[in-house]
Amino acid sequence: MTVDPAVLDELGRLRSRVPELSGSVLATADGLVVAHDSHGIEPDTLAALAAAHLALARRFAHAVNHGDLRESVVECDGGYITSYTAGPNALLTVVTSGDANLAMVHLEARRCVRRIVKLMALETAQQQRLRPEIPQQTGPSSIPLARRTPMATLPSASRRRTAAG
Repeated sequence: MTVDPAVLDELGRLRSRVPELSGSVLATADGLVVAHDSHGIEPDTLAALAAAHLALARRFAHAVNHGDLRESVVECDGGYITSYTAGPNALLTVVTSGDANLAMVHLEARRCVRRIVKLMALETAQQQRLRPEIPQQTGPSSIPLARRTPMATLPSASRRRTAAG
């Protein structure tokens, strides 16, 4: 999959605005990496774990009737892992150190997500315009399909000859 350079630039700008950021991964909701800016953090592992965490957090939100999930924060001894939904099928996960200003992380990450969602929507629209149309079938559409006889309905002698031959 080719990544839009604008998405990578956006992740780079997020790193410059949040100096405590250790890494960021944009992934699909099923855990595949779309883009990442992670040095020292395995992006594939982070994407898979974030997708699993997102699915569980969404179930929490719906179990208590709080609507759609927007973000989830995991606070650890060494810092924060925060995931933000980026449209219906993607999420942005950022890893920061413990001395990060979490309010500033939220502010910048939310802005980043909004820009990424717009970029992905533009990319999807362009791909749909470039995708060739499926040609319409010409000719009669009522041509019967060839009839095939299942092996189990053939007489046993015929089956042996067919299998041997």
